[in-house]
Amino acid sequence: MARRALKLASLATVAAAATTGFYLYSKKQLDPNDFGVVRVGRAVATTAVITFDYLTSLRSVPRGTEEYEHVKSQVHWRSAERLRDLCCANRGTFIKVGQHLGALDYLLPEEYTSTLKVLHSQAPQSSMQEIEQVIREDLGKGINELFVSFEDAPLGAASLAQVHKAVLQDGRTVAVKVQHPKVQAQSSKDILLMEILILAVKQIFPDFEFMWLVEEAKKNLPLELDFLNEGRNAEKVAHMLHRFSFLKVPKIHWELSTRRVLFMEFMEGGQVNDKAYMERNCIDVNEISRNLGKLYSEMIFVNGFVHCDPHPGNVLVRKCSTTGKAHIILLDHGLYQVLTDNFRLDYCRLWQALIKADMKQIQKYSQRLGAGDLYPLFACMLTARSWESVNRGIDRLPVTAKEDVEIRTNAAAYLPQITKLLNNVPRQMLLLLKTNDLLRGVESALQTRASASSFLNMTRCCIRAVSAYQRSRTNSSYRKAQISLSEAMSLWQINLYELFLRLKGSQLGNWVIALLSWMHHSS
Repeated sequence: MARRALKLASLATVAAAATTGFYLYSKKQLDPNDFGVVRVGRAVATTAVITFDYLTSLRSVPRGTEEYEHVKSQVHWRSAERLRDLCCANRGTFIKVGQHLGALDYLLPEEYTSTLKVLHSQAPQSSMQEIEQVIREDLGKGINELFVSFEDAPLGAASLAQVHKAVLQDGRTVAVKVQHPKVQAQSSKDILLMEILILAVKQIFPDFEFMWLVEEAKKNLPLELDFLNEGRNAEKVAHMLHRFSFLKVPKIHWELSTRRVLFMEFMEGGQVNDKAYMERNCIDVNEISRNLGKLYSEMIFVNGFVHCDPHPGNVLVRKCSTTGKAHIILLDHGLYQVLTDNFRLDYCRLWQALIKADMKQIQKYSQRLGAGDLYPLFACMLTARSWESVNRGIDRLPVTAKEDVEIRTNAAAYLPQITKLLNNVPRQMLLLLKTNDLLRGVESALQTRASASSFLNMTRCCIRAVSAYQRSRTNSSYRKAQISLSEAMSLWQINLYELFLRLKGSQLGNWVIALLSWMHHSS
């Protein structure tokens, strides 16, 4: 089996190198270090070593024993570190995919997610010479001609680009997002290479089904590499969510922006998972967590236009010096998922069923979303709760440390079923799962795991979304009035229940409950 693994790896190397070599020859862009044998060989060698490690390390250890679990965990750690090093070395698309994997909490073993999470903060930087080259190619002017000042050290570096603070000739302070110069040329070849390697690994491990990740990269990378598309998304979401006064989206300077260089209003703050920053600046972490949940509930359930990369570097918080209110700053609008109406409404109804613990409806809408007989696993993945908690009602009891451990253990045990499920659900669901996991990571860092209040906000959005759809499907004024009245009554009931919860948790509520209890016992 080990020989077979190495043989397949060699075949993959030859195929990938041949494909890459043909492309480079036809395009006359030969750069061996970035596109040739070095880059392809590095990826193939890493894949072969990881495959060989799993095959040989676990072969002689009895399954189901403590020793097996210990050895498997050690192989996971080694493999995750090798994968991280490969992403850092090959940069660009590899880092992007590695970041995606690092965000799949509850779907991948902890050894992988915790190791790959560092890719969010360790993305490589382009040199100032490379930045100058991209700006001059796209704008026809150099840095000294466009700016009064331009900070050499980037505010942040990501897999596809980096952002610098600068001051324009007219005195405006801007954030300038500049694409890494070689990403455009490398991205399509990187995806092809990943596809070949995943197919090779699947020949050895039939349960290894991660082709969905490559398919998503194929579809999304071209959108993320077009910064004009990012600017349009920023303006669209700012308009869509204008009723939330706490949300700030940087304005775009269109007169200077291109597909590879984006000029934005400069905004600064602490990362949304930085609890210490919020405490120093007297920002209520529960308010931030609650408002972030409101934003995403509105995007997902009501608008069907979802920011799909809410990792901490893309969501900042600050306290307004004049009003004292906390703001959430939403950055990096390159990737949005547009949900179809049918998908969005089924997802709304599924969440309503999950909150009500309605098992029949959970099964019905999970299956409509492609989960099939794996609907219990699907419900657990969406909520990051155990099946027992889903049955009892996810808004009834808080998440315990024991339940968290159980979820992670089950995620490792059910990996074949999870990968099968991910291959069956609509592509729209994959980015929502990623978004769910990123938001849970923020909640975990702030220690504000989903409360009854956050579930009530989700329920409000679901009711509004379903009611709006029902109104759009009828021409009868009477029927529209009926739907609106039913919506108002449902929202009023939620408001009443939320008031009850607040009173119950307050000192006044405790006094009232104590008084009622005393009156009951006295009678």
